[in-house]
Amino acid sequence: MNASRSPEPALPDAPLRDDVRRLGALVGRMLAEQVAPAFLDEVEHVRVAAIARRQEGAPLAELTAPLAGLDVAHAEALARAFATYFNAVNIAERVHRIRRRRDYQREGGAPQPESLRDVLERLKAQGVGAPELLDWLLKLEVEPVFTAHPTEAVRASLLEKEQAIVRALVDGFDAGRTPQERGEDEERIHMALTAGWQTAEASPLRPSVQDEREHVSFYIADPIYRIVPALYEALADALQAVYGVAVPLPRLLSFATWVGGDMDGNPNVGADTIAATLASQRTQILDRYIGDVAALARLLSQTDSRVQVDPRLRQRLDEVRARYPQAASHIKPRHADMPYRSMLAVIGARLEATHEDGHPEAYAGAGELREDLELIAASLVDHRGLHAGAYAVKRLVWRVRSFGFHLARLDARQDSRVHDDALGALFNDAEWPQRGVDERVAALHAHLRGERGFVDSEDSVATSLRAVFAALRDARRRYGAEASGLYIISMARSAADVLAVLALARHGGLVEHDGSSPSLRRGEEVIARSALSDKSWEANAKSHVPLDIAPLFETIDDLKNAPATLRALLADPLYRAHLAARGDRQWVMLGYSDSGKDGGTLASRWGLQRAQVELLEVARERGITLAFFHGRGGSASRGGARIMPALLSSPRGSVAGRLRVTEQGEVIHRKYGIRALALRNLEQTLGAVLRASLRPRDEDAREVQWRERMHELSTRSRQAYRALVEREGFVDYFRTATPIDVIERMALGSRPSRRRSMRGVEDLRAIPWVFAWTQCRSIITGWYGLGSALEWGAAEYGEQALAEMARDWPFFANALDDVEMLLAKCDLDIAEAFSQLAGDLHEPFFALIRAEFERSRRWLLKLKAASELLQGDTRLAASIRLRNPYIDPMSLLQVDLLGRWRAGDRQDDALLRALVSCVNGVAQGLQNTG
Repeated sequence: MNASRSPEPALPDAPLRDDVRRLGALVGRMLAEQVAPAFLDEVEHVRVAAIARRQEGAPLAELTAPLAGLDVAHAEALARAFATYFNAVNIAERVHRIRRRRDYQREGGAPQPESLRDVLERLKAQGVGAPELLDWLLKLEVEPVFTAHPTEAVRASLLEKEQAIVRALVDGFDAGRTPQERGEDEERIHMALTAGWQTAEASPLRPSVQDEREHVSFYIADPIYRIVPALYEALADALQAVYGVAVPLPRLLSFATWVGGDMDGNPNVGADTIAATLASQRTQILDRYIGDVAALARLLSQTDSRVQVDPRLRQRLDEVRARYPQAASHIKPRHADMPYRSMLAVIGARLEATHEDGHPEAYAGAGELREDLELIAASLVDHRGLHAGAYAVKRLVWRVRSFGFHLARLDARQDSRVHDDALGALFNDAEWPQRGVDERVAALHAHLRGERGFVDSEDSVATSLRAVFAALRDARRRYGAEASGLYIISMARSAADVLAVLALARHGGLVEHDGSSPSLRRGEEVIARSALSDKSWEANAKSHVPLDIAPLFETIDDLKNAPATLRALLADPLYRAHLAARGDRQWVMLGYSDSGKDGGTLASRWGLQRAQVELLEVARERGITLAFFHGRGGSASRGGARIMPALLSSPRGSVAGRLRVTEQGEVIHRKYGIRALALRNLEQTLGAVLRASLRPRDEDAREVQWRERMHELSTRSRQAYRALVEREGFVDYFRTATPIDVIERMALGSRPSRRRSMRGVEDLRAIPWVFAWTQCRSIITGWYGLGSALEWGAAEYGEQALAEMARDWPFFANALDDVEMLLAKCDLDIAEAFSQLAGDLHEPFFALIRAEFERSRRWLLKLKAASELLQGDTRLAASIRLRNPYIDPMSLLQVDLLGRWRAGDRQDDALLRALVSCVNGVAQGLQNTG
């Protein structure tokens, strides 16, 4: 990590190489100052040994020896040193993405691939005319959903220091900076690196729900809030450049969150966190608007003597002076001749009043604020003010349209078994959870028709759920319908699971009468409350539960049975009445994480693909619109994927202008932590939805046969995967051959890592499951079973038949690409070092793992006609090669420390801290946790 060290593995871009060297030298300088020059020399010695192992085939023992038995504090310092370098490389690569984007914009030639202009040019070349495109824009709904899943291990203060380094590097793009300015850039980076070294990577305390909420808000209320208007401006520019049209754009983008509403397995989430989250988000967004309105007021200083103003704006100003005297008192007398500034003074004061629930001068909703701002923008445009502030006002209008008064819609989620526990208490039926589906449906029908009431129960689960639905009811009244998102049922398996939510929601008073406004009026709330004890209330008043209920199909079997479940649900007259009140649109959430944990990657991918096709068929049969919510995780093992190939390889008709997808953990930071990259990510997402919707991939007659083969391949893959995880002793092997016991001790999130006691793999959450296998460098969650399936398929169908599928079928090609990336990140020699910690279990299990790895690698290369992994993606291959010499020492340190920690019965906190540093560092190096 100094200027004279050995060459790095080659990177394809010279500016990126320069940034990596520059940051590496600054990290080295910092380490010499903060620890000692000799320490830097030691780091360099280990790095050279790691490179020699990779490039010259040196034995692993030569790298292991200097890392064994180190003083704990010294080992932790080494791990942190390598992790600091990883972070520097990650920053350099992100900044290089910004550089490449600017290069495309500067050159003015071909548009950047996957930019909005590139997408529109492709669509135009495919015959999409302006009318068709504009019609689809009216249908577009893109909603990233930020979850509470705990895979981000870095605290916000370190993220802020990282942003300081990014700003210094971006400033360095300017070739005209003076030597003094460049020296100041170096010092800014050095200061951020040093302050980061002196800061613990994570708090020793497990984060609260409030901490998680603040972490997610760091992204939504800052980088994303700032760049949303730029996204619409980029689309408008692309429409003008490609189609020559300039039209008002509809809202295409909104945001949602699970933080504060995801109750599944988290006893810390409930009615109180739902209320607190919605209140906090409202405060945040109002404060943002207040700041922007104040900035606009300073900008729009136009006076009556110099410009004319739209009469409608003058009329509105007269109205608000009379109707809102307290807000109007904020207009300074000396600004009386400044109509825009005067109007903005009133707007700002009314926004302040909106903080107070029930204030007479508060805005009733975001739509009213938007109307005031649009009046100002229109007046500016009509009176030579287009370049005198109209663009700035329009940017705020786009923010208001995107974030409303709620910032992000709050989803709620709960396990179906919790609903059953509550209903068992409310029906006074201890056998309720064990009763058959038909029996439960009949009982729920009787209740929903008013023929069978609930008993008075003090059961804690029933009481808690009643409070949750009451909180959702109050949220609609206080914050409007847009503040609440979906209600998601984890482990949904039948129509009874969905009807259960209708019954429990009514029990909590979440009811609206047909023809009412989206928010409950005071009288209707009284009716809803009194109805709880009146069996005949539904017969006396037409009403519905104002809630979109989304069953989540997670396991392979649940995905297989999902079409039958949906068909039964849509055949239910009570539920169809509910759905009619919701616009005949049914949401279904697809679980990528648990299906992968259940059956392996190939079976999971195919189960998800097939389920979407069959669910769409059921929806068409029943005349409803089906909308998918994709529960993708960060790593490829949990459905993580590049958005363009993922959507273009999805079933035809499955996108249809809509994309709702989870954003989790370190993926949030990677996509949204830097404004320019947040804009690029949202552009790519919007473009992918447009391409997949307007011109989905063409029909291919061969797909009928491919699907039949894929069914058999996925079955073979699942059999091989289940044979491993169901083998006697596997749970013990997993718990000793991976650092799962360290991960469970890490303060990563507010919920437990297990659902119940650890009886088997099914009881472990998918995130720590993937995290653990990633840490030990085998990543079996992403490829195990593939080789066996491909080998069988080649024997059954012929190697050329499989190669044809890999070449011509986007679904299969995309799945193999993702597996190839994971195989490239594996290191089976290091994985073996971890495996040896399992004692007698090592030999039988690791022999299976190594054999399947070699089988998967061999067949993947054959089907791709390649000699090495990532042969077609030199940029990614170089990035992995760059990191490996730094990940390897930390992995081996982790093996040594793990053995010592376990030998001491896991009681040594200093060893645990060192292990956590290793885990964090490896996660940063691989750019994946779970």
